[in-house]
Amino acid sequence: MSKNDNISMLVIRRLPRYYRFLSELEEQHTERISSNKLAQIMNVTASQVRQDLNCFGGFGQQGYGYSVSQLKEEISNILGLNHGYKAILIGAGNFGTAVAKHLDFKKLGFELVGGFEIDREKFGETLGDIVIRDEAELESFCTENHVDAAFLCVPRQNVESTLERLYRLGIKCYWNFSHYDISAKYNDTVVENVHLSDNLMTLCYRMTNRGEQ
Repeated sequence: MSKNDNISMLVIRRLPRYYRFLSELEEQHTERISSNKLAQIMNVTASQVRQDLNCFGGFGQQGYGYSVSQLKEEISNILGLNHGYKAILIGAGNFGTAVAKHLDFKKLGFELVGGFEIDREKFGETLGDIVIRDEAELESFCTENHVDAAFLCVPRQNVESTLERLYRLGIKCYWNFSHYDISAKYNDTVVENVHLSDNLMTLCYRMTNRGEQ
């Protein structure tokens, strides 16, 4: 069991925000920051900042606050951004193409090493540093390249058979845009689901009820 297994996912999900804001502060040449100031930027309380960071040992100094560069590095290590996990893209349609082209995966802990499609017209196309391949090559490619994770950018109805193949290959970590419930079928997987429609409906709700808040 990892020493971090008992840490709330609410805390874990705040860490990327800390990292993002600290990166912006570093770009602005800010050397140190207090918990109060960091809390204002994060839109949380100073107590919450201290509690979150104390889950991992705490990194501030009394009367000094936090070193921006050091805290950013510590959070990077906690998140594992230096691992460079090898990942593949499944689905190179409009959405998959946007994901592959517009994210700097190396800064986010991953190396995108390949892309796969069933549409023959896309075979051989390049997206950034990767080449789109026939899904028939999935087994040989993943075995040769020791793939750690898959990014699923295909419709829900098209993902099940490919997912079975990936799971048989030992790939159990997924960034899932497909709306397929991976965890329900494979309970030993690590899955981050992305539902853009849920976010948009939440925005719609908040706009509809903003006068009542």
